[in-house]
Amino acid sequence: MAEYAAPAPSAAVQKTSGGNAAYHNFHNDFVHVQDPNERRRLALAEIDKAPFGWYHVRAIVVAGVGFFTDSYDIFAVSLLTIMLGIVYFPGVGTMPTKSDTAIKLATSAGTVVGQLGFGTAADLLGRKRMYGLELIVIIFSTLAQALSSNSPSVNIIGVIIFWRVLMGIGIGGDYPLSSIITSEFATTKWRGAMMGAVFAMQGLGQLTAAFVMLFVTLGFKESLSTSTKVANCTGVCAIAVDKMWRTLIGFGAVPGCIALYYRLTIPETPRYTFDVARDVEKADEDVKTYISGKHGDGVVDEVARAQANKATAEQLAVGKASWRDFASHYSQMKNAKVLLGTALSWCFLDIAYYGLSLNNATILNIIGYSTSGTHTTYEYLYNTAIGNLIIVLAGAVPGYWFAVATIDTVGRKPLQLGGFAILTVLFIGMGFGYKHLSSGGLLAIYVLAQFFFNFGPNTTTFIVPGECFPTRYRSTSHGISAASGKIGSIIGQGAIAPLRTRGATATSTAPWLDHVLEIYALFMLLGCFSTLLIPETKRKTLEELSGEDQDYDVRASPVIEPNGNSVLVDNKPE
Repeated sequence: MAEYAAPAPSAAVQKTSGGNAAYHNFHNDFVHVQDPNERRRLALAEIDKAPFGWYHVRAIVVAGVGFFTDSYDIFAVSLLTIMLGIVYFPGVGTMPTKSDTAIKLATSAGTVVGQLGFGTAADLLGRKRMYGLELIVIIFSTLAQALSSNSPSVNIIGVIIFWRVLMGIGIGGDYPLSSIITSEFATTKWRGAMMGAVFAMQGLGQLTAAFVMLFVTLGFKESLSTSTKVANCTGVCAIAVDKMWRTLIGFGAVPGCIALYYRLTIPETPRYTFDVARDVEKADEDVKTYISGKHGDGVVDEVARAQANKATAEQLAVGKASWRDFASHYSQMKNAKVLLGTALSWCFLDIAYYGLSLNNATILNIIGYSTSGTHTTYEYLYNTAIGNLIIVLAGAVPGYWFAVATIDTVGRKPLQLGGFAILTVLFIGMGFGYKHLSSGGLLAIYVLAQFFFNFGPNTTTFIVPGECFPTRYRSTSHGISAASGKIGSIIGQGAIAPLRTRGATATSTAPWLDHVLEIYALFMLLGCFSTLLIPETKRKTLEELSGEDQDYDVRASPVIEPNGNSVLVDNKPE
């Protein structure tokens, strides 16, 4: 236990702008502590030791809505290209393979830009200024897609690609922002579960996209049943499908609109205010209001703020962000290997994660929802909707929530390492035994792979980069890691997956599929080695993980004694 004398209180501090039911504005809890280092430590301890409450739940929902929307929009693209092929390529019923691939990769390309751009901007300009902006980009580009059409001078494919690149930039921005904002507001004991729950909204987004597809198909059943196959879906059938894809895509803007208010009114995270903006007065205010649940607008007492900031510049021990400091920080091997570990792990994961979808057609055939052999356009789209619904539920959604339930007890590193190891075995089995496995055996391996992707590296690669880097570079580093993952998905889909058609004939359309699966097994094995570079972040404070407070345990709880002294009581989670 450490004891500190309480100096005389500083000038009265008023409310700052920002704050809502999900992200409450912190108020000056420790205004009587004049030492900026001490005030920072006491304030962060108050956040870290806070018991899990409803404001944490609301914060998860607001951040999670972004991932729900991201996943919905990404998952819906496979359904979108099917319907665009029916409407805009009459007589054929499907769009050219190159156009289909271009639309799907457009989002990934934009996502890389968004992850790097928004990640860097959140460290330079602040989390508050960026949060909500990426959601506005997603909402605008989603609605623009839903209203797009063909014209004599502009092809619908080109228009859709343009808007999906822009939407991808917004989606990319959501990765680092939602991750680090959740981690910087989270209580230490359940930080992993909170971040995991935000990421798990991806599964619900995929599920919702499949349900919306099912509902619009049922709603237009009569019109869709007028054609015997997608190639002759014209007249009322084509109009129905045109309405369907616009409804499917446009619905993706709804959840984003609901969460937009809470994102735009978020207060700056105290860690950013202390460590990057170095505005101690404002950060102190943010602490108390967050804990008390209050919210309101206003400004800090500028005289007190100027005095405090001057003292902070001279006294605050935390390193100041700069490009030179960034280069110096990552020139140290102990720091560089962590960034390398998070980036490579995410890259290796996404190469195989997106490659697993190569088996979707085979799996749909096994469970009886293949689109081949259907007798009407309605049956074709109905089987597509039900098949995708089953695929999402087959291991993916349960895997997310198993990770949420165990990540703060088992730990991040064991889940990631174990997941990569199991996936290596599963892909080896699927690859080398592809031509010998029964349909039931292939289905079982597919479901297990879906489960262990999400109850493993797919969840942990999102969480760890939001915890293990210093505040001043946390967003940038997460953005680099996430962009590496998306580059991996582009490699998996654009470079490795096409190899499955090597040597294709009329009777064998994917003769190299087994070898492609074997390649993915190699990347899962490499993921085991890259995982060894990352630290275990379970129930450690962000300052402890980044080395920003090596001589101080921020998990200590501040208690104000009757004599006015501030006393730190150890509150280390068990």
